[in-house]
Amino acid sequence: MADSNGTAMTAESRARGIRATGRRRKGPTRRRRALTITLCALVSAVLLGGAGLGYVYFKLNGNLKGIDINAALGHDRPQNVDNGSMDILVMGSDSRAGKNGKYGKDEGGARSDTAMVVHVYKGHRKASVVSVPRDTMIKRPDCTKNGQVVPGAQRAMFNTAYEVGGPACAVKTVESISGIRMDHFLEVDFTGFKKLIDALGGVDITTTKAIDDNDSHLHLRPGKHTLNGEDALGLVRTRHGVPGGDGSDLGRIQLQQTFIKALMDQVKNVGVLTNPAKLYDVADTATKAITTDTDLNSVSELTGLAKSLGSIGSDHIDMLTLPVTYDPTDPDRVVPLTKQGKQVWDALRQDRAVPKSAIKGSAGDTGGTSRYVK
Repeated sequence: MADSNGTAMTAESRARGIRATGRRRKGPTRRRRALTITLCALVSAVLLGGAGLGYVYFKLNGNLKGIDINAALGHDRPQNVDNGSMDILVMGSDSRAGKNGKYGKDEGGARSDTAMVVHVYKGHRKASVVSVPRDTMIKRPDCTKNGQVVPGAQRAMFNTAYEVGGPACAVKTVESISGIRMDHFLEVDFTGFKKLIDALGGVDITTTKAIDDNDSHLHLRPGKHTLNGEDALGLVRTRHGVPGGDGSDLGRIQLQQTFIKALMDQVKNVGVLTNPAKLYDVADTATKAITTDTDLNSVSELTGLAKSLGSIGSDHIDMLTLPVTYDPTDPDRVVPLTKQGKQVWDALRQDRAVPKSAIKGSAGDTGGTSRYVK
C-alpha cells in the first residue's frame, strides 16, 4: 500500500477488479473536495445558509440525529492527544428494521456492517483509513446500554459491540483495540446510503470481472457502469459473487475501499455547487442519512469539519485493513495479527504514516477480490 501515490492506488484498484473512472484534475484548487460523501454534501449546505435561506439551515439542522458518546463512556478512555490530528469512527449499520428489512431478516438488533477508523493527519492534507473486518474476533469490553451494564466477552465478533451496546459500545471497543481516542463518530444505514447515492446521480465504476451475487442483489457485466443507490449498496455488501474472491468480509472490504475512492472522484462532477436544487437535495438527504456524536450534531459543526478536510483528495488517502489472519478454529472468522496491528495503531497514535511492514502477511490486504487481475 503506497502513501499518497495516485499511480499506485490506480494499480491497486485494477488489482481488485474494479477501478474509479473519470479524469483527474491537477492543481490544489481542483482537488477532490471530500473525505466522505456525507461531509462533502454538508460543506455545500453552508452555502444555503450563507445565501440567506435561514429556514433551510434550520430544516437541515432538524434532520440530524446525535448520540452523546462522551457522556456514555465517561473518563475511562484513551488520552485525548492534542497534536492537530483527528480520529473519526465511520460506521455503516446493517439494521433490518423498517425499509432495511428487504436486505435480510432482523435477528434482534443492528450490527456494524462496515467500520473504518479515519485518521486525519496534522495539517489536514492527508489521511489513513483502517477498515476493521466485522468478523474479527476480539475482546469486547463491558458496555452500558439504557442504564444496564452489558458484560464484555473474551472472544466476540467485532460487530456484536454495536449490536449489544449501540454506537457508544462500538466506539469503546475500537478504543480498547487501538488505544486511540475517537474524536468523532459518524454512522449511515442502508436506506440512507442508497438515497445519498441517488441524490448525487450515481457513481461511475468499471468492473474487469462480472459480479453476480443474488444475496446482495447485484449483477454486473465487465465494463463501465453508473451505479444507482441500490446497485452501489449491492457492491459494498457483496461477498459471494466476485470471481476469485473467498466469500469473506475481507473481499467485501476491498470493494468498499475502492468504491469510496470512486465516490470521492465522482463528487467533483455532480455540480451541486452550481445547482441550488441539487445542492438542497444532496444536503437534505445527507443530513437525514447520518447519525453523529453530539459534538457534530449541527450543520455548523459538520460543515466546519468538512471545510477543514476539504483539501484531502482520494490520492491523499492511504486505505488498509486491520492486519488479520484466518481463525484456525473457525475459517469464517479472522483474528488480529497482534504485532502488525500494534504497528498500525502506534503509527496513527504518533501521527505517522503506517509502515508497509504492518500489512505484510495480512489476509486483509492480500486475499479476497485482489486475487484476480485483468
